[in-house]
Amino acid sequence: MASLIRHLTIDCADPHALATFWATVLDGSLAEDDFPGDPEATVLSTGTALLFVRVDEPKTTKNRWHVDLQPQDRTRDEEVERLLALGATLHEDHRRADGGGWVTLRDPEGNEVCVERSAAER
Repeated sequence: MASLIRHLTIDCADPHALATFWATVLDGSLAEDDFPGDPEATVLSTGTALLFVRVDEPKTTKNRWHVDLQPQDRTRDEEVERLLALGATLHEDHRRADGGGWVTLRDPEGNEVCVERSAAER
């Protein structure tokens, strides 16, 4: 049998704070044993788990890979507004006049995330 991805690991300055942001984005939850100040925090959500690990070095360049989100119960634009209200920031807007495209945001620590159109919008 091939290997399975157990979780995606994200280096960050404040694991609990960033995990809390992503738990809200993904309608997930933090592991029961994760608390502020811990060196790691895990987000459990349908389909994936994210592990946030404290590192001392700040993010200095563009991510080599990133998360693409596809909203399930709202439009792309509604999801962008929701994530901005949660603390994300707009990085690049690639929406097109024909309704296509995506929006690139940055999470609270600057990691890139793209928001695509929902399946209903495709």
